[in-house]
Amino acid sequence: MQLVQGEAFDDLFRKAKTDAFHLEVQDSYETPEESEPFRRFLDGQTDDYDWLQGWLGLVSETTSRGVRVQRARVVTLPHSDYVRWSLTVSAENTQAGEEIRYLPRHLIDSDALTADDWWLFDDQMLGFTIFEPGGRWAGAAVTTDPHIVSYARRVREQVWAAATPWLEYARQ
Repeated sequence: MQLVQGEAFDDLFRKAKTDAFHLEVQDSYETPEESEPFRRFLDGQTDDYDWLQGWLGLVSETTSRGVRVQRARVVTLPHSDYVRWSLTVSAENTQAGEEIRYLPRHLIDSDALTADDWWLFDDQMLGFTIFEPGGRWAGAAVTTDPHIVSYARRVREQVWAAATPWLEYARQ
């Protein structure tokens, strides 16, 4: 595996030809760039989403080339505050072109999931998300090992098929 960070990680999206899929399995993240917007959400304040513009730009750039960007979030019920916040932020992601689905954790066998989050690019390259102990995103451990990638494809297919599109899920 190779550690890919910063612009090199963004380039995985720029080089993608068909799709980029993200599986999220945590109910909460503590990334420093999200701490202030998350606090504002908890306090009932509005957000201008300035902190999210870099990501939204990358998604828009990627999807404008015809590449699908998809994200599936496996979540516990009742929702954590972070998941409730993610449901709000997802409106921005979807406007940029990202397809997001939610899957309540109890609706899937835990053995069918991975313990870690990851990105799958063009069904050929898998990047396991890495966070530093303090919560800061540190990059992705990338592999093209066909056995690992094949396993991730099977997990994606099962999760995506069982998950509910964001807008429908948010209205429930």
